[in-house]
Amino acid sequence: MLIQENSGRAGKGHAGRIITLLTDFGLRDVYTGILKGVIIGIAPSVAIVDLTHEIPPQDVRAASFCLAMAYPFFPKGTIHLAVVDPGVGTQRRAVAVAMDDSVLVGPDNGIFSGVFQKGVIQRAVALTRAEFWLTENPGCTFHGRDIFAPAAAYLASGVPFARLGEAVDPATLVRLDPAGWSEDGDGFSGCIQYVDTFGNLVTDIPGRLVEGKQWKIQAAGQEIPGGKTYGGVSPGALLGLVGSHGFVEIAENGGSARISLAMKLGDPVRLVYDDVR
Repeated sequence: MLIQENSGRAGKGHAGRIITLLTDFGLRDVYTGILKGVIIGIAPSVAIVDLTHEIPPQDVRAASFCLAMAYPFFPKGTIHLAVVDPGVGTQRRAVAVAMDDSVLVGPDNGIFSGVFQKGVIQRAVALTRAEFWLTENPGCTFHGRDIFAPAAAYLASGVPFARLGEAVDPATLVRLDPAGWSEDGDGFSGCIQYVDTFGNLVTDIPGRLVEGKQWKIQAAGQEIPGGKTYGGVSPGALLGLVGSHGFVEIAENGGSARISLAMKLGDPVRLVYDDVR
């Protein structure tokens, strides 16, 4: 079991236990720091790792993508706390999900969809036990502080997983619609699913489709050649390549493909092989 079954409500935290944080809070305000203060107050010896706090506001799909990209690189037993929660204060569930190698804590709004595709769900609970909240009367706007951060910290302190609340059928956990790429006869159609800090346009087209192929991307009225490295083209030139996340992306050497192509999330793209005209 990932969660040590003991009878304590809180403890000092297990040496080496990790809690990752992923939010859309940014760093300008104090919200991110508050999450850490709550965690440290309950489990002071836990290691906190910031995945990112720069998810576009309320963009659950971007959060799901980023969490899934980071998830495989953490040791077993890591607790992943993810809070991008446009439904905060509504009837959406607050959940903890025990995977085969980690635990997820956050809103049941599809934020864990990408991770669900990479691992096996063992069990899930709704975070209904007020004794493991920060307050018995949580506010309607900051469940990250009042419910999610305390739950993650108590788990890291050794509180049994099942004590956090009522069991949830894993089949009822919210999942985002899967990536919408499709084969369209002489190529593959998809869209932009994420834009990173460098302006790289990450499509939802799997990189496996270009293995051993000569290919190009059609986007924003342009044909962009496929390559392998950012530096494989001249400065300022556009190229397609398979990013570290495993998807085809459009990049610009030394610049921003987002700016040059004036593209955004959801915009369409096509992948075709070079022998297709």
